[in-house]
Amino acid sequence: MTRRRSIPACGLVDEAPMSELNTTPLIDVMLVLLVMFIITIPITTHKVPVDLPSGGPAAGETPVIHRLELDAVGRISLDGRAIDRDALRPALERIAADPASDLLLRADGATPYERFDQVMATVKRAGITRLGMVDNAQFVAALD
Repeated sequence: MTRRRSIPACGLVDEAPMSELNTTPLIDVMLVLLVMFIITIPITTHKVPVDLPSGGPAAGETPVIHRLELDAVGRISLDGRAIDRDALRPALERIAADPASDLLLRADGATPYERFDQVMATVKRAGITRLGMVDNAQFVAALD
């Protein structure tokens, strides 16, 4: 008959407590923070260049105001006269050539966004740097 050895349920009595620190959770936290920094740092350094005006017009100088309007179906008018899309860019380039002129853009609330975007791209390509938006109060109600 073989003799069986009994094993205590709570461990051996002569074992000393562990003195090492378990670093695995610390490394996991460090890696998570590293990934978060890698993802968020490019977002915080992203810049959109905007040319802001450095002052108002000189004393005695009154700017020439041109009005560009888009109606609900997307028709364009410049200074109260209807204009087609092909003739818009040359007309805007003439306005951009005059440093004392401003362009004010008014779009109807029902204007298709695609049409508005096309007109804004034409304004940018024409070199307009002094642009103002008019009658934006109609869009405030849409935000509420």
